[in-house]
Amino acid sequence: MPSPSPVVSRPLAGTCLRRTAFAAALGGALSPWAALAAEPVQLAPVVVTATRSEKTVEDTPIRTEVVSREEIERTNARTLRDALENVPGLQLREVHGKSGYEISLQGLTSDQVLVLIDGLPVAASTGSTVDVGQYLLSEVERVEVVKGASSAQYGSAAMGGVVNIITRRIRPGLAAAATVDIGSYGDQNVSGRAFDIGSKHAQASVEGGNEQLRARLSADALQSDGFSTDPDSWPRQGDAVERQQYGGRLTWLPRRGSEFWIDASAYREDDEQRYLYFAPPNYIPQRKTESIERNRYAGGGQWRFDNGLRTEVKLLDERYDSNSQEFSNSFRTASRLSGQHINHAGLQVDLPAWYGQLWQFGADYHRETLTQTINGRSELDDTDAVRSSRELFAQNDYIINDTWELLLGLRWQDDSDFGTHLAPKLGLSMNLPAMGGWQGKLRASAGEGYRVPNLKERHYVFDHSSLGYMVMGNPELKPESSTSLQFGGSFRFRERLTVDLNLFQNRLKDLIQTDLDNYTVVNGIAVYSYRNVARARTRGVEAGARWQALDSLALNAAYTWTQAQDLDNGQDLTRRPRNMARLGLDWEATASTALTVRARYQSDELVSTATGARSPAWTTMDLALSHALGQGLSIFGGVNNLFDRQRDFTDGNDFSPLVGRYVYIGARYALDRTR
Repeated sequence: MPSPSPVVSRPLAGTCLRRTAFAAALGGALSPWAALAAEPVQLAPVVVTATRSEKTVEDTPIRTEVVSREEIERTNARTLRDALENVPGLQLREVHGKSGYEISLQGLTSDQVLVLIDGLPVAASTGSTVDVGQYLLSEVERVEVVKGASSAQYGSAAMGGVVNIITRRIRPGLAAAATVDIGSYGDQNVSGRAFDIGSKHAQASVEGGNEQLRARLSADALQSDGFSTDPDSWPRQGDAVERQQYGGRLTWLPRRGSEFWIDASAYREDDEQRYLYFAPPNYIPQRKTESIERNRYAGGGQWRFDNGLRTEVKLLDERYDSNSQEFSNSFRTASRLSGQHINHAGLQVDLPAWYGQLWQFGADYHRETLTQTINGRSELDDTDAVRSSRELFAQNDYIINDTWELLLGLRWQDDSDFGTHLAPKLGLSMNLPAMGGWQGKLRASAGEGYRVPNLKERHYVFDHSSLGYMVMGNPELKPESSTSLQFGGSFRFRERLTVDLNLFQNRLKDLIQTDLDNYTVVNGIAVYSYRNVARARTRGVEAGARWQALDSLALNAAYTWTQAQDLDNGQDLTRRPRNMARLGLDWEATASTALTVRARYQSDELVSTATGARSPAWTTMDLALSHALGQGLSIFGGVNNLFDRQRDFTDGNDFSPLVGRYVYIGARYALDRTR
């Protein structure tokens, strides 16, 4: 589960911590907390995603989940997918037909969840879905997750929530880090030998500078041979994959309150799938390879003035190219080239505090282009598919008094193909009076989500004539929309026990999906298309608790109940489990040795409304052990999926965990001479 805030040994300052951003805008000092004798105090992390401004996670009026750097290192996460798998209520699914993972929040799909890096969008691996397995973690400070409609803050595609990757700020001085680890899939190693190395990983970074100029270089590489339930046979249930990510960042701080930065990163991936295709009476060996290149360039600057005014500018240029080759036996049957190009520019102005109000204004420009060919022929209804949008937003964070805070947001979007749209949001929070060691905060929000159809849904021609069908893009699609309601609270008892509860409901209109009922037959080929065919509702309960049982022992648990229905026919939506649970244990066994346990449960889920087929429930558990050797050096090891709970690969309706038991060991070194 996402780790707690780090425990510090001195009492914190500030009964006004819940007003951190407002107090900072006023330039006032924070008044002291009353010390809680003999109790550890947790320093709440600062988050930015929910309100596009800095607030402590406890004080933000919109609930935010945080995966901290401490949690990433405790669980030895290597990709963003690994970092997110213990977030309560977040579902990970394999991307259809590819080696990767997509996310679902509160019953809404990955197309409806916006993924950002430092507030700037990420290119989707398939033109619609972001593969969270394609981001490595060497530069990540934390990951923030906001559930529910966030279109007022971030525009289209944020109707189901936002996942924002926050990279580390570079401090003056010198810091360096390196990690290496190796692992084995046991009997499923493709070599057929249980003690062989099946996966390798290494990452390194160096950063530092002075008060005005700072820089960072980082590199991360992951190689997996894949795995097979029968290493002597042709198919591999786990793809062979090599991933590499390189990054560099330069920051200039000419004076206090001003910062300019440029960031460049390159991602490379080579993937191979091996499977069999049944052409009666024989099974034919098939192979698919994919080479991916992502080049991302970002930059920006911010100015903070003495009167509290803050201005920020961000720019992004990202290209994502994929080259897929399909082979039957040794003969190439298809060559697919896909290219995406994103340009994004954003401006945000935060006004000085005025009568308890923090006004924020901004503008965004977004443009994206998609090209895709198969065997030299365009798979789009035009050579290039292009869309752009111009957006304006305004927000007022009104701190009424020590008890009440009101957040009002509105975004106007003018899309090149769909015209204008307004997305409002309202959030209200209330600090409960402290009683008998308890402190609490209630939160309620209502917002409208909005998503324009992506370029593939409108223009892509998915030609599987050899299998008897085609899926055609539909340029007449209308945007999806949703209304999201969230209500809950956070309660804390003497820094030892924290309890969270949230109720949610999302009503969706004009939901986009493949229309399976209305199709035409052309030359014996069934031709399907996307349609706005459904109204849907997702609703549920999210509950969580963290107990600092001892100074050295912390326990946490979370449970999510979700009901997702098609309101047109009353049936459940597919691939939405009704129940999900998370359990965690963090034990500092000695001053230098730590044990981490993470357990996950997911109930059965509907796979097909036509047949009623369901994927079975499953439970997994991960163990991780680390030991500090001193002088910045530590060793670690662990077992993922300890009880080897794996799907039945002969059952096409089984979506239980793909990877069985995985055992690994590694070492980590950190040098920190920053100040």
